Amino acid sequence: MLVGYGRVSTREQNLARQQAALTAAGCAKCFFDKASGKNADRPELTKVFEYIRPGDALTVVSLDRLGRSLEDLITIVGQLKRLGVGFQSLHEKLDTTTPGGMFVFHVFAALAEFIRTIIVANTNEGLAAARAAGQRLGRPPAMTPEKVAYALQLLAEPDRTMISIAKLLGVSRSTLYTALPELQAASA
Repeated sequence: MLVGYGRVSTREQNLARQQAALTAAGCAKCFFDKASGKNADRPELTKVFEYIRPGDALTVVSLDRLGRSLEDLITIVGQLKRLGVGFQSLHEKLDTTTPGGMFVFHVFAALAEFIRTIIVANTNEGLAAARAAGQRLGRPPAMTPEKVAYALQLLAEPDRTMISIAKLLGVSRSTLYTALPELQAASA
């Protein structure tokens, strides 16, 4: 059985064209989401996965109606394959129920993996170059040298507690102890 899925990005967009194309393709049941492609929460797509059975084929008008990215598409089609469900895209004439269609999809998957590998390598090179240039990477420290000096000044006051100092500086007690290691030795 063919099961259709369609999506539009906004409430103002109309699903009629997708609905007509999926019905003309022979879909017995269709599910439609009105949500941005960037949104991972697509309740109707979840219902599709609850509804489809082995031997069925999920059908979409075009690839961009199903996945937010090539990686997302590969994940979804991988889930379908594990369930024994085929996948068809009408616009791209892609059909994973045929050997040729599965080959084309695997080429897409291989390209996506290659692109992801290049992105990771470039990111790692950029991080290494930044470290070599002496740049500090990551989140800025919660305790600046000024805050450490102020904390030490406040600690000299007898009525100050670690909790009150931490609240005043906007940090946790553990952050304060980490920034002032001499306090850990004194409290142990």
